[in-house]
Amino acid sequence: MELKKQIGKKIQSIRKSNGITQEGLAEMIGIEVPSLSNIETGKYSPSIETLQKLAIALNVKIWEFYYVDEISTEQMRKEISTAMNSNEKITKTLYNFLKCIQY
Repeated sequence: MELKKQIGKKIQSIRKSNGITQEGLAEMIGIEVPSLSNIETGKYSPSIETLQKLAIALNVKIWEFYYVDEISTEQMRKEISTAMNSNEKITKTLYNFLKCIQY
């Protein structure tokens, strides 16, 4: 599944689990309902500013929007290891990301 669709589904899932309507969430973060709908369906990727507002409104950390639970942890490790072994830039990016979310 495409990343922006996964993120959209995750935002929608968290929103619904918090009992918040699209209208309510859109108002909380200052965007139009159709824009939020497009994010949740994966038509558009949210900006980092919008992700930050969504995280605050939904009381989650930004990284939680990227959490994928559709594959096994072992498969995730294999894919991460392969990516890191093939590209130094990915290794540095993952390291920096890890440093950001540890605390």
